[in-house]
Amino acid sequence: MAQATEQDLSGRLMRAMRRILRPLVRILLRNGITAIVAEELLRKVYVDVAFEEFSLPGKPQTLARVSVITGLNRKEVARLHNQDALDDADRVWFNRAGTVLAAWMTDPGYQTDAGFALDLPFAGGAPNFSDLVKKYGGDMYPRAIADELIRLGAVIEVDGLLRMSRRGYVPGADPAAMIDILGMDVSEFLETIDHNIQAGDGAKLLQIKVLASNLPEQYLADFNAYSKRLSLSTIDDVTGWLSARDAGKDNSGTDARYAAGLAVFQINRLVRRREDEDPPEPRKSGTTRE
Repeated sequence: MAQATEQDLSGRLMRAMRRILRPLVRILLRNGITAIVAEELLRKVYVDVAFEEFSLPGKPQTLARVSVITGLNRKEVARLHNQDALDDADRVWFNRAGTVLAAWMTDPGYQTDAGFALDLPFAGGAPNFSDLVKKYGGDMYPRAIADELIRLGAVIEVDGLLRMSRRGYVPGADPAAMIDILGMDVSEFLETIDHNIQAGDGAKLLQIKVLASNLPEQYLADFNAYSKRLSLSTIDDVTGWLSARDAGKDNSGTDARYAAGLAVFQINRLVRRREDEDPPEPRKSGTTRE
């Protein structure tokens, strides 16, 4: 296959960006985020990334260079650069809450003889939830994590004990938490794609998808149940492997450290409505004057 030209790659990238932006803009519009607000944020991210990752080797980054590579004038670059950096606290929170639940599932000290997560008192006795958080949750407060996991339904209280009700941190009942996860999970997937675009064949990360494009509706529920059962089994195995090797709060040594994991999600996208369903309202094109 002939090597793609720079112009061809740019065209492909613009088409890919349009596909990425369409579902994102749908979420933004549904939640009242206007194009003006989104544009300001996009400009800020362009400037932050340019300063942090695109300096010339051995030289400090300058307003002039950032202006050139972002297409923004120097005054605008300076204004955006002086704004506060984007907060990454949510990523830390979700990663540590997930780590606590993963350890609860896999640390033998917090499991029954049959390998299930023990019901834990919040404090007092051994083992207990507070000690679990102190061991695996970094500097997070045990009560704060317990309250949030209970609120999201990942943990319930039974006879004064905390019981894991969901294997893994998936706050599907909380729209705000799901929007936080949108920012983390999509960005991590894009980071994997970016890595694979630049990496040689031997260094590429797993990026794989299976998709049927014309599945009859009668099989959809069976597929969702089957793929969920299969994926949860795989995730449980990976969770155990990672938990046994994660250094937790130990940052000693000079070796590099990585956030490493595996993500799985189901795809259900309507491609043709049932014949007995009302068709959707036709899209209006152009402008309408009253």
